[in-house]
Amino acid sequence: MADHISEPMLEMYIFETTQLMEQLEQVVLANEKSGFSQEDVNEIFRIMHTVKGSSAMMLFDNISALAHALEDAFFFLRESKPDKVDYPKLADLVLAGIDFIKNEVEKIKSGAEADGDVDELKSGVQQLLADLKNHGGAPETITTTRPVEDQKYYIGPQKEAQSKEYYQARVFFQDGCQMENIRAYTVVHGLKALADEIAYSPHNIIDDDGTADLIGKEGFLVTFSTRKSDEEVREYFNRTIFLKELDLAKVQDNPFKSENGEQAAAQAKAPAAVGCEDREQANAPQSMVSVHVTKLDRLMDLMGELVIAEAMVTQNTDLKDLELDNFQKAARLLGKITGELQDIVMSVRMVPLATTFLKMQRVVRDMCKKLDKQVELELIGEETEVDKNIIERISDPLMHLIRNAVDHGIEPAGEREAKGKRPAGQITLEARNAGSDVLIVLRDDGRGLDKEKILARARENGLVQKNESELSAKEIYSFIFLPGFSTKERVTEFSGRGVGMDVVTKNIASVGGSVYVDSEQGAGTTITLKIPLTLAIVDGMTIRVGNARYTLPITSIRESFKPRREDIITDPDGNEMIMVRGNCYPVLRLHRLFNVKEAASEFTDGIMVMVDSDSDSLCVFADELIGEQQVVVKALPNYIKSLRRVEGLAGCTLLGDGSISLILDVGGMVNMGYRQGAH
Repeated sequence: MADHISEPMLEMYIFETTQLMEQLEQVVLANEKSGFSQEDVNEIFRIMHTVKGSSAMMLFDNISALAHALEDAFFFLRESKPDKVDYPKLADLVLAGIDFIKNEVEKIKSGAEADGDVDELKSGVQQLLADLKNHGGAPETITTTRPVEDQKYYIGPQKEAQSKEYYQARVFFQDGCQMENIRAYTVVHGLKALADEIAYSPHNIIDDDGTADLIGKEGFLVTFSTRKSDEEVREYFNRTIFLKELDLAKVQDNPFKSENGEQAAAQAKAPAAVGCEDREQANAPQSMVSVHVTKLDRLMDLMGELVIAEAMVTQNTDLKDLELDNFQKAARLLGKITGELQDIVMSVRMVPLATTFLKMQRVVRDMCKKLDKQVELELIGEETEVDKNIIERISDPLMHLIRNAVDHGIEPAGEREAKGKRPAGQITLEARNAGSDVLIVLRDDGRGLDKEKILARARENGLVQKNESELSAKEIYSFIFLPGFSTKERVTEFSGRGVGMDVVTKNIASVGGSVYVDSEQGAGTTITLKIPLTLAIVDGMTIRVGNARYTLPITSIRESFKPRREDIITDPDGNEMIMVRGNCYPVLRLHRLFNVKEAASEFTDGIMVMVDSDSDSLCVFADELIGEQQVVVKALPNYIKSLRRVEGLAGCTLLGDGSISLILDVGGMVNMGYRQGAH
């Protein structure tokens, strides 16, 4: 990578190109079968033009060359509007181009060279363009590769101007487009193909990022000479991405006659080209800004520290038993402001699931082509927002589930029709809020899970730990999430090795979520992911066990009560249970689980806290409830993880009195209780 490319520019290039590829992919997938509208063609052309220009500026020639070839094809579609277009083939080529560019961008992100061979893809696009030009007749064989510079811009058939003309252009970019100085450089870079001489203001657009604000307010002024016609010049500027307004006028006197470019640029600063009304628009405040995610992470960390600091002040033991009315008023005001601030900080980290959901359309599309299946993917609730860190960790699990649904679940069209089903299978991906959690539900109308087959395979692998007659359907289905479990007898490109479903549970568990499955053989399968809205700050109930403090998420607590001795039941294996309103629940003694000394051992001396995880419940025995407060979730230090088993712990937090509290993982505890027998 060239040394002169500064990191902010590279970072913005990666961000922008990634966004554009996601946008382009959705446009292609949405119109692949019906054909591209004129608006779609224009949009794809603009995207390719932007990618071509920015990639050339960053010296990523292979990406630029591919974008140039695709730009050629869509320019032809835009200008010629041919009647006969092989849209599926065109979509395949564009999607292959997207994959190539994404792959190259990933290389760039990892610090490697963007050195992918683009010749085959580019030739394919050029061949398609030749076919289009032949109106779908015999394909024109392309034997030579045109130089990139020769193809850089699309000049209409207008007559070339005979004499040199001088122009002055002031370019205003759209509000909030960001990186105005880099966009201005792209304008100048492209203008070199048309112009003989160029001067611009501000002139230090690459060295000084501050020029972006100036350009945003006053526009970017370019003075140049060219032999091209007015139409060609205007067309070039009108293709500028994020162009808001263009003031283009001829200059009678030669501005390059005796002075250098800087002076020409200074002369060009004359305000005549910009009207008062336009200037007011240019000075309008931006409504959107882009913020680097590391700044949001830092803001979230500081918010967490503020929550802890507030608790350390308001719950300071030095203030205990003191009558401090004014302090209490101030503390309540501080708490109110802290809460509002926390809500705002949390909201800026929330990202819609739409991007993650839309990626699944491509997965389904590609798998259908390779497996020769028909599947319709329905997305519901993709506007549901989740913390950005969580979204990053659920993308892979969702992809595994979708791939399994298409490969294992949905039957081939012939088999479906024989069962009286529609030839095309239906997969629904739905997200919805459920309290402080988000439920992501994946439903298919395929063949469903074969309970007997799963049980037989679990038996073969020695996974059945209890009497099979006592296993519920849910417990049998949950075997598919165990490592290495697969009932698929044939290994395919997509599944069959037993790898993937256990990754789902691990990734979801790593964000404090859970997975459960339901199915009806012949009718389909439903897999539900339950994930928290955020990982950072939770409402917790602090409980005491001996001298230790633990925190339970409030949303997991159903009730707490003083147990009676006669309600306790002990089975022959020593497992303890308690009867509550006619139902029996396993009991988990925290002091035994974590080997806490000097804790209450008699049930009548402590308190029971009933917690829920999915459809299971567990009673946790502790010494006493201390109180409810918001806690900042911190990861357990690595040395603790390396020293002992940490199942049942989700993290730790700092309490107001400065002591450390371990945050309990309710799902993990419930699983332990039901898997091993609580005791």
